Amino acid sequence: MTVVYVDEVFLLNTLVDYLLLLSAARLAGTEIRRLWMLLAALLGGIYAAFVFVPGFGFLESPLYKLAMGTAMVLIAFGGSKELLRVSLVFFGVSATFGGGVLALQLLNGTGTVMDLKTILLSAAVCYGLLTLIFGRGLRHGPMELAPVELQLGNRRCRLTALLDTGNTLSDPVTGKPVVVAEVDRVENLFPPGKCPKKAELGNPVSALEAREGEDYRWRLLPYRAVGVSHALLLAIKVDKAKVGKEDYGPILVALSPTPLSDGGGYHALVGG
Repeated sequence: MTVVYVDEVFLLNTLVDYLLLLSAARLAGTEIRRLWMLLAALLGGIYAAFVFVPGFGFLESPLYKLAMGTAMVLIAFGGSKELLRVSLVFFGVSATFGGGVLALQLLNGTGTVMDLKTILLSAAVCYGLLTLIFGRGLRHGPMELAPVELQLGNRRCRLTALLDTGNTLSDPVTGKPVVVAEVDRVENLFPPGKCPKKAELGNPVSALEAREGEDYRWRLLPYRAVGVSHALLLAIKVDKAKVGKEDYGPILVALSPTPLSDGGGYHALVGG
């Protein structure tokens, strides 16, 4: 007869669930909210422990497992604009981990009996393999993404930014970093109908002239990029910008008419 210690099951599954959520967040390029991820992992640990409590064996049903996985994702990433993508990544990572556990157990000759050392080893190996195989997808890792809050007058907007140390774009007057944001992500900063349209930003000079006399601090910002020797961005000086926990004060926000990330993991760039 196999003896199962519920406390070990709880701690082990909490740790593994946290690693799975962390892996999903890294691979999906979404913001990592560690407290919410920990709460989701604790819920997963409680669920796993109850599976072994007499009378709760029905929780092993695939339907209940799917429901629990969905609940964990909603707790960890609820409200994220990348919720669908990170959900699919989470279930994919979980399936990969499950396969890794089974493979190592069979190689170790333990069959399908749960073994603490085997599962811990599986968690470490699978996490390492995911990091290695999807290394390119992690080039914008969690330490490089940060929440940004912008304020203009009494209006605010929030978005996720990539902290790009290779981005040297700065305010030529103050020397402060510039936030480059997708224009449709900062609409809440403007009164209805006042936010520039994507088509306007193709000709920033005309866009600036069209706003002459408005009570906004509009200006043109020169920049260079790969394949672009000289170009202009329409920018506005906001009253306040907070990047992560750092208060940047009044800074320029340059408006981009095109997406800044391939997969939509972030919608702004902040230079270092």
